[in-house]
Amino acid sequence: MIYSRFKRFIKNMDRKREIFIKVLLIAVLFTVLIYMVTGKEENKTNIGKSDIRIENGRLTPESLWAMGRIGGVAVSPDGNRIAYQVSYYSVQENASHTVIYVMDSDGGNVRLLTKTAVSEHSPAWIDNEHIAYLSLRKGVQQICSMDVNGKQRKQLSYSDRDIEGFLFSPDLSHVLTVMSVPNPLVREKQYEDLPKATGMIADDLMFRHWDSWTTEIPHPYIAGFDGKKVAAAQVDLLDGEPYESPMLPFGGIEQFAWSPDGKSIAYTCRKKTGLDYTRSTDSDIYLYYIESGKTVNLCKMDGADDRNTGYDTNPKFNSDGRYIAWQSMERDGYESDINRLYVMDLKENRKWSVSDGFDSNVDEYIWAHDRDYFYFIGSWQGRMSLFSVDLNGNVITINADACDYNSLADANNKSLIVTRQSMRFATEIFSIDVRRGLVEKLSHENDHIFSQLDNIKVEARAVKTTDGKDMLTWVVFPPDFDETKKYPVVLFCEGGPQNMVSQFWSFRWNFRIMADQGYIIVAPNRRGLPGFGKKWLEDISGDYGGQCMKDLLSAIDDICNEPYVDKDRLGCVGASFGGYSVYWLAGHHDGRFKCFIAHDGIFNLEQQYVETDEMWFPQWDLGGPYWEKNKTTEKTYASSPHLFADKWDTPILCIHGEKDYRILYSQAVSAFQAARLRGVPAELLLFPDENHWVLKPQNGILWQRTYFNWLDRWLK
Repeated sequence: MIYSRFKRFIKNMDRKREIFIKVLLIAVLFTVLIYMVTGKEENKTNIGKSDIRIENGRLTPESLWAMGRIGGVAVSPDGNRIAYQVSYYSVQENASHTVIYVMDSDGGNVRLLTKTAVSEHSPAWIDNEHIAYLSLRKGVQQICSMDVNGKQRKQLSYSDRDIEGFLFSPDLSHVLTVMSVPNPLVREKQYEDLPKATGMIADDLMFRHWDSWTTEIPHPYIAGFDGKKVAAAQVDLLDGEPYESPMLPFGGIEQFAWSPDGKSIAYTCRKKTGLDYTRSTDSDIYLYYIESGKTVNLCKMDGADDRNTGYDTNPKFNSDGRYIAWQSMERDGYESDINRLYVMDLKENRKWSVSDGFDSNVDEYIWAHDRDYFYFIGSWQGRMSLFSVDLNGNVITINADACDYNSLADANNKSLIVTRQSMRFATEIFSIDVRRGLVEKLSHENDHIFSQLDNIKVEARAVKTTDGKDMLTWVVFPPDFDETKKYPVVLFCEGGPQNMVSQFWSFRWNFRIMADQGYIIVAPNRRGLPGFGKKWLEDISGDYGGQCMKDLLSAIDDICNEPYVDKDRLGCVGASFGGYSVYWLAGHHDGRFKCFIAHDGIFNLEQQYVETDEMWFPQWDLGGPYWEKNKTTEKTYASSPHLFADKWDTPILCIHGEKDYRILYSQAVSAFQAARLRGVPAELLLFPDENHWVLKPQNGILWQRTYFNWLDRWLK
């Protein structure tokens, strides 16, 4: 009835007023429609910052997964603002959601910029007022932009494939994008009349990597950009070449760099396939010239360079383009070689390492603004600390607090914008006064959770090893620790094998949540870890069952001298090489431990050699295949844990992901079945949809509950 009356009213009006009312009505309806659509999109997801309440002051698996995870920090060109992404997780929905924030450089005026249902991430500044980022558009990941208030949202690219990363040239005339192309070496579809066949055929190695078949490989493309839209025509820098750039499985946009004049771009690539690829770590830095299309290998431009035969990655130009730097490992096939900071003078065609005086890894670096020196994060003495180094190799310590610095976002003449974490706190954004080393916290993503937790104590302990060395060992104590009481103790065995036990914060192997459950955690920096000199690092290669295992036992024996340790309630846990350590110690612990937990560990070294994806790793660390009889291989394979299963007598929990191609899940199944066949109490936790890590929220909660149920069952 209302509609009929409205029609009669319109008919009685003159023509101009009728047109005006109709236009007004259409505008109102259109506005309402847009509001309903965008409102529905913005409110579709309920995954966001949690307001979880913690009753007993102890960290739980649920509160751990309620924390926001900071990443993707970018500083505006004028240094006045910081954009960053935060990922939130929902256990109920078993999903994550990533959003973008911006704040002033002093940590004030924090604003959430993205509120859509899809994750939006990888912020990068176009200029001081506009931010580019990645977002799904019609199911395809594209480059988009917005202003610093989250307004003026625009789609810049219109690719038919996901854009996995991007990097604008300094003059904004071009953009580099990363997109995947079919891998010609792995064949998925063979016969048109077998549309439901699922088999894939490979005739060489590296047909799978990390957690998937390598049916696609990433390639870098360059396209024009007019300030409004990325051009459809794109040039593939590896056109017709079966190589990947960035390098799988973890490489990203950090493996590329534009020259300051925008006329060339440096990229990282290992130009090998199949058997050659899986045996070699020899990647190089290539310089591609935009106008000519010419490519130059900077690492091998004068022929073979015996100082650039390992990993060469992550190039960066200085401000005037005369110098280019990158991270470099010297030896081919050794993925854990010392990571040096290498520099090339493009004017004089001369290159050299500036970090040879630093006897450890340069883990991340950045050029100082308008200066010919660097700031870098280095592995040293159980910490990821901050240093500077000039072109002559003079290293200065900036900050070596008991924490880990994770990333360097910007380095002006006064301060560094960084992220850092510790065993007590998750990652946040900080500003560092480079002259005085003073630290100021800028972000407060998880303060609302940590403010509800009782504090824990972390102690650095010097443990004397069996060969008379001092070994840094972290000891983490429960809240309200009382020296007059006795506590169960858990020995943590680090993985890698060459990963330093630093002040890391993990959302799975989390020392704070372990301490909050009433355990003392002992985490030794055993032989084979970086941060303590080259010799300490390399003492593990070819000696898996040797000094590094003695170091682990020294750490647990040392803490047992304390009156607050219950020697009848000792556990031992670890993942990857730490899982190998657990399996090995299960046959050699002489009754010390009451339970073990091994995650993604190696049980059978012979099996591992022919099962893993990256062959350079066992070739170097194990000394070669088991069928090659020499001093190293005979020693290595004689230390395989499966050979000592006849001595297993202690309860063990074996955990593994079925999509783990680095260490296949058959290792855990074999260990579990060996234990049960021996009559040893054992449990097996398999994740069909997880890789070397556990990434899904509900799987993460299941992991934590299973882990602590097992420890509590045997140690409490």
